[in-house]
Amino acid sequence: MLDYSALRVVLAVVQSGSFEKAAAVLNVTPSAVSQRVKQLEERLGVVLVVRGNPCTATEKGMQLCRHMENVGMLEGELLQHLPSLVDPDAPGHRVTLQIATNADSLGTWFLEAMSNFSRSSPYLLSIAVDDQDHTADWLQRGRVIAAVTSLEKPMPGCRRFSLGALRYHATASREFAARYFADGVTRETIGNAPALTFNQKDRLQAQWIRRTLGRDVNVPTHWLPSTQSFVEACLSGMGWGMNPAQLTREHLRSGRLVELVSDTPMDVPLYWQISRFAADRLAGLTREVIDVAKRHLHHGSA
Repeated sequence: MLDYSALRVVLAVVQSGSFEKAAAVLNVTPSAVSQRVKQLEERLGVVLVVRGNPCTATEKGMQLCRHMENVGMLEGELLQHLPSLVDPDAPGHRVTLQIATNADSLGTWFLEAMSNFSRSSPYLLSIAVDDQDHTADWLQRGRVIAAVTSLEKPMPGCRRFSLGALRYHATASREFAARYFADGVTRETIGNAPALTFNQKDRLQAQWIRRTLGRDVNVPTHWLPSTQSFVEACLSGMGWGMNPAQLTREHLRSGRLVELVSDTPMDVPLYWQISRFAADRLAGLTREVIDVAKRHLHHGSA
């Protein structure tokens, strides 16, 4: 049988990032927390927590943490129907839902959905950010219960909902475009103009070049892991980049930004995938995600 009190200790350590903070949350001593985690690890024969600053869960530890989230949802349902089971002297345990999304969604529309959900829900949210092509890996590894992803195929054990597409434009300041693309966007000029890249997983600029020019081109790039800073860097003339339409619309209208090649948007289809176990219990979460996406994302072909 699983020792659920010990599992709650592991979850507290992972969520707080330290044995000391977990002890404060659980109202016990740090040594008691350390002992409970060590005993559980010895019993299971696996390491659950990587000791560090902050402490993090191993893959096995993360699976147990997700299990405790599921248990928390079930307990919440039960206590709603049987409130007499609630111990008034016991510390409250609020369930934290682990969700993954891409940075551009978080910077444009996804936060609105999360805010709407949180105002009418007892759950807390922990939102992880990764490239839309990689958030599905978080689901597959059991690190999150739901994710915004570009993966159309339903993940095993998940339900998938189409959200629409996040539209991007290849943009730069007017001065940058005049400096580097006075003779138009060609393989030679794009190969000399500094681009902006979010991180090593970001392939949007390369995909736009291949789609627009018909081949791959190696380009010099600045590395800038921030959605809002991407726009600011384009406005300042630092480089060109693929920016969400929601963040560039007014700048394009005012002329502060220009498209490198007119009418060449690129759409990235997005999907909401959520574990089947959580789907019915978190129908309100899915409803908010779909409703907000319907208002903000593009529906149609690029």
